[in-house]
Amino acid sequence: MAAMSASNVVRFAVNRRSGIEENDMTEKPAVRFQRANFVVEDVDKALTFYRDVLGFEVTFRKGHNPQSYSIPVFEIPDGAELDFAILSLPGQPRIMALSGIGKIRLEPVPYPRRSAIVLDVADPDKVMAQSAALGLTVYAEGRLETHDGRIGREIGIVDFDDNLVVIYLIPDND
Repeated sequence: MAAMSASNVVRFAVNRRSGIEENDMTEKPAVRFQRANFVVEDVDKALTFYRDVLGFEVTFRKGHNPQSYSIPVFEIPDGAELDFAILSLPGQPRIMALSGIGKIRLEPVPYPRRSAIVLDVADPDKVMAQSAALGLTVYAEGRLETHDGRIGREIGIVDFDDNLVVIYLIPDND
């Protein structure tokens, strides 16, 4: 084994006791999910849902950048005023982003919908009520059955820009 700092020796020993191989600590995975990104017209308006209802925290915000890579890959038209926010949840840093394209009206999303984020929430009734109070579309609740047979609730909510968020709860079996 190559020379290691004292902190790496301790981490190596703890990981070894936990059954984690040394290679698991040092090799970068071939793919790591970074974050989802929704395009919105107005980041501040979108935050009334993502921050105020769902509980995301804004951990980074950047204004207009005419050199942004988002312009070509999202096919953002000329004249858009970009705004960008990265959102986090406790223990889940930087897992969501909102790319605002102010001064440009978003065209309606073609159906069927092609993407969604799916969130496990502690209080779906509260999220549903607060979402409806914002004027968002809240779909009728569905019965969720997981791959391993657990039963829960799932609800679709459409944000101000027609992005789909599916929330769910699988109650603890006491």
